[in-house]
Amino acid sequence: MKTLLETSLNNSISYPEYKLLIDKMVQSRSTTGSEKTEALIEYTKLNQRRMKRWDKTIRLSEDHEKLIKEFDEKIIWLVISESWCGDAAHVIPVINKVAEVNPNIELRIVLRDDNPDLMDAFLTNGSRSIPKLIMIDAKSTEILGLYGPRPSQATKMVTEFKEEHGLLTPEFKEDLQRWYNKDKGQTIIKDLLELLRLSSKIKSDCA
Repeated sequence: MKTLLETSLNNSISYPEYKLLIDKMVQSRSTTGSEKTEALIEYTKLNQRRMKRWDKTIRLSEDHEKLIKEFDEKIIWLVISESWCGDAAHVIPVINKVAEVNPNIELRIVLRDDNPDLMDAFLTNGSRSIPKLIMIDAKSTEILGLYGPRPSQATKMVTEFKEEHGLLTPEFKEDLQRWYNKDKGQTIIKDLLELLRLSSKIKSDCA
C-alpha cells in the first residue's frame, strides 16, 4: 500500500493545476477519463462553472477556521476525481477551502482512470465512486481516514432513495443538486472537521 500511495502521489496535481486541466478540457471540448462521450464532455463544462462558483462563494465560519488551524500534524489529502463527476465539482472546492486554512494540510488530486490500482484499493460498496479522499500521514504515509464520495447528509439521501426505489432517477439527481446548492458546503466542512478530529484520536491512541 505504501508503494501504491507514493506512486499515486507522484502522479498527483495541485488544486490550481486540476482547475487548469478542466479549463483545458472545456476549451478542447473534451473530458478527463477513459470515456469521451458527449454527455461527459457536457458534464465537464457544467462542472467548470460549478467549481468557479463555489470557489467564490464558500464561506468558513470563524469557529470552523479556528478548529481547522488547531490541527498540528502534517497530512496529505489525496483525492481521486474526474472532471465529469458532479459530486466532485461540489465537494473538492470545499476540501480546498478547508486545506487552505492550515499549511499542515496538503491537497493533491489524481484522476481515477489514470490510477486504477489506487481506485480499486478504495472502493465504496464495491463501486469506483468518486470523489474519494484518502487522508495520509505525510511522514509515515499511514492512512488516517477516508472521506467520500458524498457528504454525510447526501449519502443518507442517496442510500434511502436506493433502498426505496432502486436506481437513482434524473429527478432525484436534480433534488441532490438543489441540496448541494442550499447546503453551501457546510455539511462537507463539518464532515472534514470530524475527519481531522478522528485522525487526531487515532494518533493519540497509537502514541
